[in-house]
Amino acid sequence: MSAPHLPKVAGIDPMVPVSTHTDAPLREVAPAPGVFLQDRLAGWVSDLTTLHELTERLAGTGSLDHALPELLSAGAALVGAARGLLVLEPADGAGPVRTIGLGLAHAELGHIETVPRSATPYGRFLDGLADTDKPLASPDILGDVGLDPRCREVAARLGYAASYALPLGTDATGRLGVAVWLYDEPAQPLERQCHLAGVYARYASAHLARLLELERSRADTAVIAEELLPTRLPRVPGVRLAVRHRTGEGGGGDWFDALPLPDDALGLAVGSVGGSGPAALAATGRLRAGLRAYAVMEGEDPVAVLSDLELLLRLTEPARAATALYAYCEPERRAVVFAGAGHTPPLVIGDRRAEFVETTLSAPLGMLSCWEAPSVEFTAAPGETFLLYTDGLLRRAGDSMDRAFARLRAAAAAVPRPARQDPGAVADHILRTVLPVDQGRSDTGEDVVLLAARFD
Repeated sequence: MSAPHLPKVAGIDPMVPVSTHTDAPLREVAPAPGVFLQDRLAGWVSDLTTLHELTERLAGTGSLDHALPELLSAGAALVGAARGLLVLEPADGAGPVRTIGLGLAHAELGHIETVPRSATPYGRFLDGLADTDKPLASPDILGDVGLDPRCREVAARLGYAASYALPLGTDATGRLGVAVWLYDEPAQPLERQCHLAGVYARYASAHLARLLELERSRADTAVIAEELLPTRLPRVPGVRLAVRHRTGEGGGGDWFDALPLPDDALGLAVGSVGGSGPAALAATGRLRAGLRAYAVMEGEDPVAVLSDLELLLRLTEPARAATALYAYCEPERRAVVFAGAGHTPPLVIGDRRAEFVETTLSAPLGMLSCWEAPSVEFTAAPGETFLLYTDGLLRRAGDSMDRAFARLRAAAAAVPRPARQDPGAVADHILRTVLPVDQGRSDTGEDVVLLAARFD
C-alpha cells in the first residue's frame, strides 16, 4: 500500500525538503562616499545660511544702541550660550564706553564688575594681557583653581560655570571691545561653532567701526549745532520764555533766537535751513547772525527783516533755500506783529482758545528773486502762550501734514490748566503728545524747535 500524498499548496511543493541551515547575518554595508559628502555639504549650507541671516540682521542696524544687543544675541546663538555681556571700549580712548548684558540684569552686571579687571575675560583683552587675535575660553570656572577667587565667587552667585570671549576690532581702528558669553554648566563651544562665531565677529567688528565713526560724527555735529544757538534766553518784563530743541541724526539746520530790543521789546525767530550736516550748520550760523543784526536795526518791521535776510541768503548761499518766521513783541501791550517766509503758522494757547494764527501764503527765502509778504498783527490775552515751532515737529509726528497740524492743535488744547502757567511745561506737554514715544530721542529724523512765550 502506497503512502498517502500530502496536500499541495499553490506555489509550494511539499516534497522539497526544508533546510534547517541559517545563513550568517549580512555585514553592514559601508555607506557610499557620496552620502558623507552630501551630509558635509548640507552642514556647510546650513551654517552659511545661518551666518547670512545673522549678518543681514546686523547690517540692518543703524546705530550702536541697536547693533550691540544684536551682536551679543547672535553670538550667543552661534556658540550655544544663553547669557553674556559686551564691553565697548575703543582703544583710542575717544569713546563711547558702554557695557550691555544679555540675560543679565543691571545689578548682575555690577556684580561682574566687582571682579578685578585683570581676572575677567574682557579685562584681559582690554588691558592687553591676552592675545587680541584669539578667543579666550574658560570651560570650568568653578573648578579652575588658577582663577581669582572673586571670579569663582561671582560665577557661583550668578549661576554660570563657563565662558567664551571674543575680541572685537579691526586693523584700521584697533581694539573696539570684547564680547563674552556665559554657560550655565561647564562647557566649551565646538570647533565648528568657534569658527562661525569668529567669522561673524570679524564682520561685526567692521560694522561697529563704521557705526562708531558715524556716532562720533553725529555727536560733533550736535555740539556745533548747540553752540550756534543761544545758550540762554533773555529776561524781558511781561513775558516768560522757554525753548525745547531736539537735534536730528543728520545735524539739521533748524534754529531759533530771542533777543531783547529797545523800549522793552522782544524779537523772536525760528527757522529752518535746507539740507543737513556741516554745510547746513554753517548756513544756519550766518542766517541767525544776519537776523540779529537786522532785528536790532529794523526789528519793528518783520517784513523788512526777512527781506534783508533773503538778500543775505541769495548772496551767501545762492543754491540753498530756508524758511523763517520773525515776530516783534511788545510784552507790555501783549502785541505781536510777525511775518513768515514759507514757515509754519504760530500757535496761540490759552484758557479759551488753542488756535493757529493764520498767515498769508509766502515763499521760502531764496526761492524768488525778491521776497515780500504782508505782516500779521494780533494781541494776546493775559496768560496766553505764543508758540513758534519748526516743521520738523510736524514731520516727526509720522502723519500727513493735515493730520499733523490737527494733532498739534489737539495737543495744545489738551495742555492741563496748571501747566499753562509755565511755558516750559506747555512745550514739554506738546512734545510728549505729538511725537511718538521712540521719537523723543535726539538721534532720529528731523530737528525740532519749540519756542514758547507766555504773556503775563
